[in-house]
Amino acid sequence: KSRELAGAVVYVVWSNMLEKDKAYTRDVHMMEKHPHLQPKMRAILLDWLMEVCVYKLHRETYHLAQDYFDRFMATQRNVFKSTLQLIGITCLFIAAKVEEMYPPKVHQFAYVTDEACTEDEILSMEIIIMMELKWSLSPQTPVSWLNVYMQVAYLKETDELLLPRYPQETFTQIAQLLDLCLLDVRCLEFSNGVLAASALFHFSSLELVERAELEECVRWMVPFAMALREVGGASLKSFPGIPEDDVHNIQTHASYMAWLVSSVLQQNFMHRVFMVCNGGG
Repeated sequence: KSRELAGAVVYVVWSNMLEKDKAYTRDVHMMEKHPHLQPKMRAILLDWLMEVCVYKLHRETYHLAQDYFDRFMATQRNVFKSTLQLIGITCLFIAAKVEEMYPPKVHQFAYVTDEACTEDEILSMEIIIMMELKWSLSPQTPVSWLNVYMQVAYLKETDELLLPRYPQETFTQIAQLLDLCLLDVRCLEFSNGVLAASALFHFSSLELVERAELEECVRWMVPFAMALREVGGASLKSFPGIPEDDVHNIQTHASYMAWLVSSVLQQNFMHRVFMVCNGGG
């Protein structure tokens, strides 16, 4: 009976996750609303936000910030480059208050901008962003999907349901692939659940979703996965004051912009090969 009840609870949780994925929509054409910006500027900003997570912020916090940024930008028009850092750091500030037990104070977020953004500016932008997002601040992020996929994939009959008993190193490698992919604005074409499942597919033989549903996203991820494999797997880091069983959930920063360039080169090469094979010259 308890097993049946647990199964019913999991079904409800899964249904809610799918509903969230549909409700929190993103706009892949978001950057077209901002003629003064280029997709690379978004990538640079998100890469910097990962670097700002030196305050030992969780991966979920960063992913929430990325979601807030993309959805907020979709509500705006003609944003200038000079405003991007303020929007980005404010999104991280909001995300930390939503996710972290002990979020950094606003002055710490202002400090990491090297005085480019003041505390008052961050607090004012916070209200603007939350109003534009209609206070919808709890999406099912790619990394939260990954957490659930990994828990289910490594679940044993003797385990309690949805307890994180998966290999931390594997999770870290897949999360790093997600971090790299999310720098490309094309990630907005896919749902967060599909992004996480496709990343899992690249680093594991485990398949939790129908392959056909993932085919386009898996193919799009190939150059990113190849770029990561060239530099080797991610090593698990330790952080003072962070329990050993939680270190994989702490956001880290790596040479993502260099890897992004490598991914683009891989994409161009694969495109040329495809054209030649199909008689395109």
